[in-house]
Amino acid sequence: MAIGDLARHLVEARGLGHKRDIGAVMAALGLGGTTPVAVGDDCAAIPDGDGYLLFAIEGFLNEFVAAEPWFSGYCGVMVNVSDIAAMGGRPLAVVDALWSRDGDHAGPILKGLAAGSAAYGVPIVGGHSNTRNAGGEQLSVAVLGRARRLLTSFDAAAGDRLLMAIDLRGRYREPYPYWDCSSWGTPPRLRAEIELLPAIAEAGLASAAKDISMAGAVGTALMLLECSGLGATIDVTRIPRPDGVALERWLVSFPSFGYVLAAPARHAEAVIARFAALGIACADVGECDETGLVSIRDGAGTAPVWDFRAQPLIGCGPGASEERVRSCLK
Repeated sequence: MAIGDLARHLVEARGLGHKRDIGAVMAALGLGGTTPVAVGDDCAAIPDGDGYLLFAIEGFLNEFVAAEPWFSGYCGVMVNVSDIAAMGGRPLAVVDALWSRDGDHAGPILKGLAAGSAAYGVPIVGGHSNTRNAGGEQLSVAVLGRARRLLTSFDAAAGDRLLMAIDLRGRYREPYPYWDCSSWGTPPRLRAEIELLPAIAEAGLASAAKDISMAGAVGTALMLLECSGLGATIDVTRIPRPDGVALERWLVSFPSFGYVLAAPARHAEAVIARFAALGIACADVGECDETGLVSIRDGAGTAPVWDFRAQPLIGCGPGASEERVRSCLK
């Protein structure tokens, strides 16, 4: 795929389209502007003593819950744990809200939740259940965590190296764009991987981080860069990718362990080495700059993906106002 076509493919991807909905929510709730703790990151961060409480929630598409009931339950824990880690924290507990037609349909979802809880060592401490929902299965899961030192999407700086770390030891859950490197992993390995992010934060090695979501690797980088008021040119050929997977598919995939980080240049190699020590591919894919323009490049050329000077994506950047946030709706 030519680089210009790839840029359009990323902008038009369903996952990134869903992220644009954040702007409408920000506007409806009046969350634009300055707040004590920036809104729009992977978790809410609440100052608490010598650290922060972290609070996040994930909801799942009904079609995904219907097609993959066990895996959706497992993901309820996995993705929330990942959000906590992306903020430099450690998960404490999760709660779930599950609606189902009956106990038989709830069963595999609950088994998946239990499996995720056991794998990551994070207890399920309560929630809400309804097994008389005629409309089918619906699932959301929330998590509480704690961080000593935050990694956010708002603290990257011009000159930071943009790093991407992805566990390539997985497989697609066909036909979906979900790269699963978690459900078959051993608990010691999974817990050691999640510990990497808070350890990097506490060592002061990275400025910012965000876990790669359904927006894909470049889409997630877009959100981090917008929050920090920056731009970058991302070398897509350097993004860690499994053998045999087409670039255009990979860049709109959700990896169950994947992070975008911004690190001062003097620390970039140390961050890469920490991931490599656990068998996780991590690469320097570009430099953060002050342009507000995000482009991608390969060996043949460069193409713009998003210009934050002209249009916000999720409306959470510096100086976000209600008017600017509402422009996300256009």
